Amino acid sequence: MQLNISTTGSLTIITWRSENGRTTESPRLSKHIFFLLDQNTLEKKLTQSELASLGQFIAAANNGIIGGADGLLVIDEATNSQSLASMEVINADGSIASMCGNGLRTVSRFLSEKYHLEMFHVETPLKSLAVSRAQPLHDNLQTFSVEISPISFAQTDVGFSNLGHEEIRNIVLPEIDPELRFTAVAVPNPHLIAFVDQEQLQSDRQQQIGETLNAPNPYFPDGVNVSFVQVISANKIFVKTFERGVGFTNACGTAMAASSLVTALTYPDLINFNQKNTVLNPGGMVQTVVHTLDDHYRIELIGNATFTHTINLSETDLREHDFTNAQIRETGEQRIYQDFVDSIK
Repeated sequence: MQLNISTTGSLTIITWRSENGRTTESPRLSKHIFFLLDQNTLEKKLTQSELASLGQFIAAANNGIIGGADGLLVIDEATNSQSLASMEVINADGSIASMCGNGLRTVSRFLSEKYHLEMFHVETPLKSLAVSRAQPLHDNLQTFSVEISPISFAQTDVGFSNLGHEEIRNIVLPEIDPELRFTAVAVPNPHLIAFVDQEQLQSDRQQQIGETLNAPNPYFPDGVNVSFVQVISANKIFVKTFERGVGFTNACGTAMAASSLVTALTYPDLINFNQKNTVLNPGGMVQTVVHTLDDHYRIELIGNATFTHTINLSETDLREHDFTNAQIRETGEQRIYQDFVDSIK
């Protein structure tokens, strides 16, 4: 059986060989790293508790595999005829994410190569989303465009309480910070976004806010992704994210999409609807396009899906979290991604 590792950041593919000799693939990310498991390749599918346990194990930095990851992407059969397959995202702490834009790009590439399709839909917990192969952002860099939706500013969808607002749009929340102006939006993961200057970006304020709101608290009881955003120039922003269930991450796809939307609404003279934006992050760069129609929004997230490794192991060893006999092979795609990052710098 083969387990794939991918990143968007850079993508690692781990491959496993099943007991009957079939070969399957699944990916994991580096920089924003995930393991990918295609349940359809297993002799017996893992239960939800087994998936959560596996996700926690392979994401741990001390597991001896590749130094840890942000979680596990799980591919399974779709429950609707519109979608080619379904995707579930298991965070490093074993919790389930509503969506992951980086993960969806990874899954899109895997399915595109498995079924030889350039455009299709992937089922996520809340919606079937359109994905497609996109123009490469750099030479030989595998690039995919994925839909980020549904989008809502409503209190019930974002999941905040005890803040005295039905929506949070560019306002100070003294319960959280005395100065910063926040916007809260679900895409569908919940995000809390603030525009900051360089000094605020380099301070420990984001970590304090992120840790507070992702521990037991009265304001975001289910936690929230916290992003600090700097506007660099027209159609260009920098996003740094403290991700729910993960902590600081080099790149959070839904955070970059949400930040693009919030920038377009807050600074309409700098971010234009229906045009490509450049979104820089600590791990690299993506592009976004914010679409609007009668106050309804849809975001395209365009970025790399890089396969960095393949890991061969038996299905039995996978179930027992035993990677002692796993054969790990680098794909060589990490160098392509690094060339892309160097070109940005």
